[in-house]
Amino acid sequence: MKIKTILLLLFLGIYSNFLKAQTTDTFKVKKGMIKVTVLYPNGEGKTFDMDYYTKKHMPLMAQFFGAGLKHIAIDKGISSGKPDMPVPFLAIGYLYFDNISDYENVLKVKAEKIRADFPKYTNIQPLIQISEVIQ
Repeated sequence: MKIKTILLLLFLGIYSNFLKAQTTDTFKVKKGMIKVTVLYPNGEGKTFDMDYYTKKHMPLMAQFFGAGLKHIAIDKGISSGKPDMPVPFLAIGYLYFDNISDYENVLKVKAEKIRADFPKYTNIQPLIQISEVIQ
């Protein structure tokens, strides 16, 4: 019985971190924050499971990065800037941190587990850019 209680509390803690990291109208991007942008380029034969990405992969990221992850945002490509042209990116994910070490320290430990989840939702090799928020 104690193990079930501990597991339930652990799950609630992880879920709570995920909810805190979700996109909300109250989140405010601040100058100096670190934004990790993960771009999934479109192309012939490229696939992307948005349902898995939003319901499984990003909660996994929230679990891995914990309190250091301040916000998550996800864009789904729906149109390009030119009529009759395919979207350049099927999806773009954003992870916000107060400092780069909150990202890098976890990545050093969890990079293999993060990459191991990719085939569950895409066959795309993502492009990653780390930026400092200026404005």
